[in-house]
Amino acid sequence: MEQRKLGRSGLTVSRLGLGLAALGRPGYVNVGHGADLAGRTAVADLEGRSHAVLDAALRAGILYLDAARSYGRAEAFLASWLSARGIGRAELTIGTKWGYAYTANWQVRADEHEIKNHGLATLRRQWAETRATLGDRVDLLQVHSATLASGILDDASVHDELARLRSDGEVRAIGLSLSGAAQAETLRRAMAIGSDDRPLFDVVQATWNALEPSIGSALDDAHASGMGVIVKEALANGRLVRGVEADRIAEQARRLATTPDAVALAYVMERPWSDVVLSGAISVEQLRDNVAALELHLDDEARHALNAMAVPVERYWRERAALAWN
Repeated sequence: MEQRKLGRSGLTVSRLGLGLAALGRPGYVNVGHGADLAGRTAVADLEGRSHAVLDAALRAGILYLDAARSYGRAEAFLASWLSARGIGRAELTIGTKWGYAYTANWQVRADEHEIKNHGLATLRRQWAETRATLGDRVDLLQVHSATLASGILDDASVHDELARLRSDGEVRAIGLSLSGAAQAETLRRAMAIGSDDRPLFDVVQATWNALEPSIGSALDDAHASGMGVIVKEALANGRLVRGVEADRIAEQARRLATTPDAVALAYVMERPWSDVVLSGAISVEQLRDNVAALELHLDDEARHALNAMAVPVERYWRERAALAWN
């Protein structure tokens, strides 16, 4: 698999990465998540599933793995896999995120699945939890779903602490993930944080897909400035392959003799600013379909069909917010 440097972070990453959001907990907002798990939601079941998918990712050449404190036991599953397989420090690049706490207590139907807080106390507490689980294996520490409203972009105490973690060598790079209709504005604000010596954020992780391409020009500018770009939700939480929006992609997949997953991912990979595109696969079979995107070259007919799928940004995020857990 193609490897590249993740912007000014200097981290080595693969063209396709693996996100652990759907593997670390029994409830998630991906369309069909409950059916995929088929009732096998015990901790041991999901740990075994995570290890199997991680094994397949390693065989495929995936070098970037993405977790978060709020992904249930994702960090713990990753840690047990690294230990069981004896994978060395330099063999993979690992990112995680702070700012959300997992609160569902391993229940699929919970009043709250996660709680957001971007304060300094949360950063220090969650970073300590991550270190206790993953030790020194984290290369990239990201703010989880930074928004204009969360206050993270104005909190100098948090900025100073993140910069210290990087300068002291506890992590190699600092990033932020984005969510919501104001992704582009949030990113442009974040790019201005730091000093002339070094911007605070080395990497951005954002949602971009055929339905929601609104942040594209901002990601292009961020990449040109030296930021690494990670794309999440390239399948729109499964809506592009299983939801009502899937028909046009399925038609192109049939015509190109491939899978809808591969078509949707290849469309994102064509963006010159996308360094890593995350797979959210929850099975070895899904990962195999995702990896097929690396060999797929879309033609003009496919590009035209996907270009026509974009919806108004407010509508996209309203519909995403309405997705049921499982």
